[in-house]
Amino acid sequence: MTMSHADRLRNLIPVNSLAEDNFNELAASALVQGVPAGTVLFKEGDTDHQSVYLLEGEVRLASTHTEIVRTLQGDSDDARYALAQLKPRQVTGTATKDSVVARVDSDLLDRLLTWDQVSGIEVVEMDGDEDTDWMLTVLRSPTFEKLPAVNANEMFSRMETVSVKAHDVVVRQGDTGDYYYLIREGKCAVSQKDAAGKVGIVNQLGPGDQFGEEALLSDAPRNATIMMTTDGVLMRLAKKDFLQLLKVPLIDWIEQKQAEAMLARGAGLLDVRTSEEFARGAIRSARNVPLYQIRKVVPELEPDKKYVVYCQTGSRSAIATFMLNQRGFDTYALKGGLSGLQTASEVGGNS
Repeated sequence: MTMSHADRLRNLIPVNSLAEDNFNELAASALVQGVPAGTVLFKEGDTDHQSVYLLEGEVRLASTHTEIVRTLQGDSDDARYALAQLKPRQVTGTATKDSVVARVDSDLLDRLLTWDQVSGIEVVEMDGDEDTDWMLTVLRSPTFEKLPAVNANEMFSRMETVSVKAHDVVVRQGDTGDYYYLIREGKCAVSQKDAAGKVGIVNQLGPGDQFGEEALLSDAPRNATIMMTTDGVLMRLAKKDFLQLLKVPLIDWIEQKQAEAMLARGAGLLDVRTSEEFARGAIRSARNVPLYQIRKVVPELEPDKKYVVYCQTGSRSAIATFMLNQRGFDTYALKGGLSGLQTASEVGGNS
């Protein structure tokens, strides 16, 4: 009997360990293609983000720097594993017969495996609660796509469960930041008091949403009041745990030369200082988006474009980067900000 593409994918390692829903998501994005003899599947030194599997045919793996030469058959047990998975690739893979291969996004596969692993965690610190559906909802959000599995596991184990009632005030504008919150159940309203003392509702939050990170990242007072509009359940993480487990892996810091290279390849550049600071001098081609306006400009940004974010020292750009990554953008913070530049002209010059 001829196996379907899905059946063949299901036989691969570690794809075979995925739960049904996650396997279906991976299979929908996988590229299964026939390749003629002589096709180069990947080259030695490649740093791509693909896992390439041989489903049918034959592939020769060879290196120009060593005497490594190996031929792999599509029906062998070894073909259940991705070819030359170590990056940069140590060998060149060439089809020596007409073959069928599957290309899988390595990052997606790793995220799906992480979600499966987290769903099986028994977190005794959470009052013996074994309902992990909310964990999967959290991990599927853009915020946590870059979070290593070990950090995710540790985050959930350190979180406290807090039951709240309608009209409870969880955080108050002006208070010192102490916790990062995830909404497990219920809804809440976000309100702010302006300079004239007028209070207005600026947002509504529900299950899966998070709040409280800005005060923890900046050491500034809470910039809004969060009040429950229904009964609910919150998960909270202490500031020291948030900074250790989330801030470091979810903010990608880059040096000046890395920023230069990204900008040369078409990355966007965002200056999150105030408009007055920007007017006094900025990096050429930068767009001024003061930190407090980050949420407003999200619809104007290109989702498939990389962005470099900077401020004067790196403090504000860390918050902006975290917030944009929360919303699914591929964002990087310039280490040291403008104060850390060797010469502004190397990145683009002053405006």
